[in-house]
Amino acid sequence: MAARGMLAALGLGAVLLGAQHGSRHRRWEVYEPEMQTPVEDPPDAWEKTEFAFARLRFRSPYRGYYQRWGIDTNRADRLFSTALRRLTRIHVRSVEEIIDIDSDEIYNWPFLYAVAAGDMVVSDPQAARLREYFARGGFLMVDDFHGEPEWADFMAVIRRVLPGHQVIDLEEDAPIFHVVYDLAKRVRVPGANVVYGGQVERGGVDPRWRAVVDEKGRVQVAICFNMDLGDAWEFADDPRYPEMYASQAFRMGVNYILYSMTH
Repeated sequence: MAARGMLAALGLGAVLLGAQHGSRHRRWEVYEPEMQTPVEDPPDAWEKTEFAFARLRFRSPYRGYYQRWGIDTNRADRLFSTALRRLTRIHVRSVEEIIDIDSDEIYNWPFLYAVAAGDMVVSDPQAARLREYFARGGFLMVDDFHGEPEWADFMAVIRRVLPGHQVIDLEEDAPIFHVVYDLAKRVRVPGANVVYGGQVERGGVDPRWRAVVDEKGRVQVAICFNMDLGDAWEFADDPRYPEMYASQAFRMGVNYILYSMTH
């Protein structure tokens, strides 16, 4: 689908974000104090579907009106879910699923998304649960963390969760870039706060498309480092955010999800 067609298709998604669904409580209102951009549920928020965009809820050392796991949620999640519905034949739920890192529910969700991975704090039991999740074939996409200090903190978590596993830079011919869309020519997706500047956030100068892979070369953790796809999803219908970055972010998200389903 052409880039502008992708954004035009989101019109319904923007309407759904503001829709009410009667007196029934919002699906994730218990977590809304930890979210950056909570929105009202659409009417079909409780629909049973074959897929839902699952976001990992984890602990971080930061405190405030939302936790680090809740950056861009749940507006970004829902606009991306709208795009996924339009761009694929996957039966996608209109609202996200939130998976707590302490819950065995994690094993029921083969695709997970996490932001601010450089701020993730995991206990020994949580590390063990994540290790088992990957052993069962789980896939994690991490996004929106920047700079070498945050990279070092993220790698400290990876060494505990997946000791001995290789971290690689994904080359242009990596299968994950060609599942649906041809993304051999990769484009840095910047956050909305730096999109019109140097596109550098918290010291993260160079964008990196990396991955943690298993012994067969399958991607287990897809790493979007020094970029911010979540912002591109969240602001896709905002005319101040460039369409070219939003389209790239949608394509990459679609590829990563379809890769997790087919590899």
